[in-house]
Amino acid sequence: MAYNFYPTGYQPYNVIPTQNNAVPTQMNVGANNANAQNALIWVNGEVGAKSYLVAPNSTVVLWDTESQTVYIKSADASGMPSIKTLDYTMRESAAKTPEISATTDFATKEDILHIREEIDALKEDLKPKKTKVSER
Repeated sequence: MAYNFYPTGYQPYNVIPTQNNAVPTQMNVGANNANAQNALIWVNGEVGAKSYLVAPNSTVVLWDTESQTVYIKSADASGMPSIKTLDYTMRESAAKTPEISATTDFATKEDILHIREEIDALKEDLKPKKTKVSER
């Protein structure tokens, strides 16, 4: 028979919860974290973005419900917030690549080979020349 050394109604601090109580709590926390990471955070204008609390050393992206604006709000280690404002617009079509005009001059392969030959000739001119030393 086990003896209970605690007074009636007293429960010690380091009580380990049963398996039935621990598992649902862990599953709910994991589901909430997954939803929070993938969800968009919507605020009402710049005032809503400025009043949104951000934890120290973290950054959040806030989407404006009133205009096509995105706020990137971050806080440094001391909790001092800073905010960047970005405007976004819809594109009508895919971005077009700029066309090369006919007036642009490019070097041809022959031009590059000619320049290489000139550089090689200049390198030869810079090398010290071997001269015969006369013996005395």
